[in-house]
Amino acid sequence: MRKADKIIYWISTLWLALGMASTGAVQLFRVKSEGAVSPPGVYGIVHLGYPIYFLTILGVWKMLGVVAVLIPKFPLLKEWAYAGFFFTMSGAIFSHIASGDAMKEDFPALLLLVLTLVSWYFRPADRKTISGNP
Repeated sequence: MRKADKIIYWISTLWLALGMASTGAVQLFRVKSEGAVSPPGVYGIVHLGYPIYFLTILGVWKMLGVVAVLIPKFPLLKEWAYAGFFFTMSGAIFSHIASGDAMKEDFPALLLLVLTLVSWYFRPADRKTISGNP
């Protein structure tokens, strides 16, 4: 693996992990900020037509996915985590489109989707299920 590929992998993976962990924590803990009518995420999830308990499911799986992507070994588990991130973020994008939201509402999910694809593409051979060696 080239040095440039390693740098791209680690930058995209750390940004992906930070983004998923931060949004997962907000969804999981639903801490209400001072002066806010409802905790972050609650308005958005209801606006998109999902039940509030869906935040807990998303938060737990995002946190577990971050752990899976960052720990060494377990390439099959990493594939599942990347797939989960892909489905979650593409689902978020299409949910915003279907609900008639402005395109600016899609940007955070689109950024995390791109980071997911870049991290997955540039991952080292020992983090892949098939290394290409016989």
